[in-house]
Amino acid sequence: MSKVMWKPGTFLYPIPACLVSCGTMEKSNIITVAWTGIINTNPAMVYISIRPNRYSYNIIKKQMEFVINLTTTELAYATDWCGVKSGKDVDKFKSMKLTKEKANFVKCPMIKESPVSVECKVKQIKRLGSHDMFIAEVLAINASDKYIDKNGAFDISKCNLIAYSNGGYYSLGKKVGKFGFSVAKKKNKKNSKK
Repeated sequence: MSKVMWKPGTFLYPIPACLVSCGTMEKSNIITVAWTGIINTNPAMVYISIRPNRYSYNIIKKQMEFVINLTTTELAYATDWCGVKSGKDVDKFKSMKLTKEKANFVKCPMIKESPVSVECKVKQIKRLGSHDMFIAEVLAINASDKYIDKNGAFDISKCNLIAYSNGGYYSLGKKVGKFGFSVAKKKNKKNSKK
């Protein structure tokens, strides 16, 4: 197998396709963000990168907080729509029939239909070029109880999460391993037959 070299670009796929809610319960907006990720464990920190000309940019910059809402196959249409429409022209919650849910630590609403909503407080804004990176501390993770199993663990495989890749939205496939499975000790075949 050989590789073709292309010029530098954004081809680190797949990445999450998230609905980021901002503003307040009374005056809120949603922006679709794919440039997002984890940047630290302790304290838990994430980032979102937004173009300064986007409507949500100034809302988040002024309020210094936002909520990252994970998306599902059921939310794929709303995810795309909220990314191509501007909050200065439409009420995205109303247009997409999404439900505002009060957060615990930020004024921004969470999206009830999302299986996971991550409350974030901006700690730093880094100018990068086309986008500015909002570096934020995670204040709380709110998970839908319908995906929590009898042992109290969150079963992410039942959420039907989606990812963004090279202009398309894709549902995530089946689990193919877990952290550490490559080095886990194998059960002795002789003992496993007993």
